[in-house]
Amino acid sequence: MASKSSSQGESKGQAAAAAAAAVPSLYGRVLPSPPAVEFASPEGRRLFSEALEAGTMQGFFSLISCFQTQSEPAFCGLATLSVVLNALRIDPGRRWKGPWRWFDESMLDCCEHLDKVRSHGITFGKVACLAHCAGADVRAFRAGQVTVDDLRRHLVRCVSSLDCHLIASYHRKLLGQTGTGHFSPIGGYHAGKDMALILDVARFKYPPHWVPLPLLWEAINTIDEATGLLRGFMLISRNTTAPSLIYAVNCRDESWKSVEKYCTEDLPNLLKDDNVENVLTLLSRLVKHLPPNAGNLIKWTIEVRRQEEVGSNFSKDADGRPILKEKVLQQIHDTKLFQLVHELQYAKQPCCSCTSSREKDPLSHIAASVCCQEAALLNENLSSRDGCVQVNGEGLKTVTTGKVESEGNEQGVDRLSPETCFCNSNLSNESVKYPSSTDILTVLLLSLHPNTWSGIEDKKLKDEFLSLVSADNLPDALKREIMHLRRRLRYLKACNGLEACEDPVP
Repeated sequence: MASKSSSQGESKGQAAAAAAAAVPSLYGRVLPSPPAVEFASPEGRRLFSEALEAGTMQGFFSLISCFQTQSEPAFCGLATLSVVLNALRIDPGRRWKGPWRWFDESMLDCCEHLDKVRSHGITFGKVACLAHCAGADVRAFRAGQVTVDDLRRHLVRCVSSLDCHLIASYHRKLLGQTGTGHFSPIGGYHAGKDMALILDVARFKYPPHWVPLPLLWEAINTIDEATGLLRGFMLISRNTTAPSLIYAVNCRDESWKSVEKYCTEDLPNLLKDDNVENVLTLLSRLVKHLPPNAGNLIKWTIEVRRQEEVGSNFSKDADGRPILKEKVLQQIHDTKLFQLVHELQYAKQPCCSCTSSREKDPLSHIAASVCCQEAALLNENLSSRDGCVQVNGEGLKTVTTGKVESEGNEQGVDRLSPETCFCNSNLSNESVKYPSSTDILTVLLLSLHPNTWSGIEDKKLKDEFLSLVSADNLPDALKREIMHLRRRLRYLKACNGLEACEDPVP
């Protein structure tokens, strides 16, 4: 017999279904024309042909190859971003369905709960943050920062290349259409007619259509009632920098919420303490009051490959990344900040010798807590063993091999990582986890914005501490990682409703 709660749930579901059935259904809308020109009409096809000949439809084919209809009435922002990310061939780094990695609306949830988007839609700033979270390069512009000429210039550049796409946030009413705020990618531009091609992701409502660019600009230059801010457009392109080795979790993670509270509420009081006489005392105070889960904010990517794909050997890329990770780890260990944090953390712990035996994290736990290629293949069914191999003459690397059961199929996987024991003349020789908690704390302190420390009142102490956490003199490889994390933390902060993701200049 069904429980009372399940019966109530079933009744509510039936009531909701009955209510939905009572609402009149629609099959599309008639596209207001003018001002729009339907893409599939004779005039629309002529505009397409002429724009194609002029070279301002370069990105159209990659967009249309990945085009999708938004799956929910309020998912226009998520659908638009999914289309653009897939058109740019950006790897999401995690599975969509089966073994396939592919962007889908359901995967774009790092900045806003999908249930909230489903009921209220999504704002311009949150879409920009989602694009950053997904690994794209983003330039976002509010209408108040730019002009119609800037829109035209950026659009021409995007539609004339294969590596950039423009997303417009606009109000439908200005185009004579029903509805309010909407997102869609722009698929092309006709210079002679000064018209843009909107690839409307609400295909159940309106087909793709050409609109005069000045009119599109008017629709963009409107206020979003949800934020009180002007709408805008953003340029999304593939990030040409090497994938980061270290990354920060998304803004919905509990560790980020704890660290943000620590930075905004706890740090100002800690820095103003008159009893802090030197850097070591200040560091001790900062580390002591860190949230227990602060270390979970910073993650470290690992290399995982299916054995069926690479056999017993790793690809050149897989070989190279652990070597670079080892280099970055050593650069972290060489910083004075690391040595001081290490001293604070391990002052009361016995030293151990530097050997090949290191503290190991279960591979299934690592796979569950980091973002990595094929991480989703690993689960609680994993059994593993470790072995050392020589890689490109660069020394011993650890290969963790094992078998996982995924969707009823047993698969062999390998994880490649460098040894993480270090021998520093200023430190005791020891074996550490990959990476250690000291690595994480050091990286976190380096990644906080310099303004974080403005509350230190003693000038001498402040100058000494700022030199300790400055990224200016870091080695290039580590500096790239730290600057990436600073940007990432900035966007995490913006995700909390500050709507500050966009660039300040056109």
